[in-house]
Amino acid sequence: MNYKLLVGEDDDRMREIICDYFLAKGFCVTKAKNGLEVIEKTETEAFDLVFLDIMMPLLDGYGACQKIRSHNEVPIVFITAKAEEEDSLVGYMLGADDYITKPFSFALLYAKAMALINRTKGKIINQSEIKIGSIMVQTLTRTVTVNERIAELSPKEYDLLLCLMENKNRILSRDQIIQKLWGYDFDGYDRAVDTHIKKLRAKLGDKAKCIRTVFKAGYQFVEDRA
Repeated sequence: MNYKLLVGEDDDRMREIICDYFLAKGFCVTKAKNGLEVIEKTETEAFDLVFLDIMMPLLDGYGACQKIRSHNEVPIVFITAKAEEEDSLVGYMLGADDYITKPFSFALLYAKAMALINRTKGKIINQSEIKIGSIMVQTLTRTVTVNERIAELSPKEYDLLLCLMENKNRILSRDQIIQKLWGYDFDGYDRAVDTHIKKLRAKLGDKAKCIRTVFKAGYQFVEDRA
């Protein structure tokens, strides 16, 4: 299958290099040189993955990411020269799924891209259904229902919930969660886990209490029997 990739990058040379690399890997690649073009293309086409540079003209990557998330759950990876902790945290809070800084290894970028696409499409899940209390995950369709109502989760929120439910009653540290969801070569910070936990809890409604914070240890999923 040829995956569809959208590359939002204002630097002409970098954009062409990324596009050429992924074309050689069999991707169908679409280009955008500013944030407004990115939004326009995501509103008219379906993509398997989006790369976003932060410092784009007309509308930066943050604004583009926020706009995309208002109507689309496509996986988003920020590619940027900005490497400060607060920059990555802003990206995650706006809905980005991963983050890589320039200069980077194209092999690493490709590995991150494929890992994210595979997780999103459920290729690494063997079970078809996990149900704990009133929370049910259908892994083949990546559908989550809470109290028999569908919960609209981002790809990373889904992965996080599934990870916690598969490890029911086990305390997972932030490092363990990062390794399971982002991999050992993750360039971000452990507070990314806290950000995604907060967003996931908000979408679980009264079942948010199933995700317990264990002081100085991590997080634990427990069944709510109420």
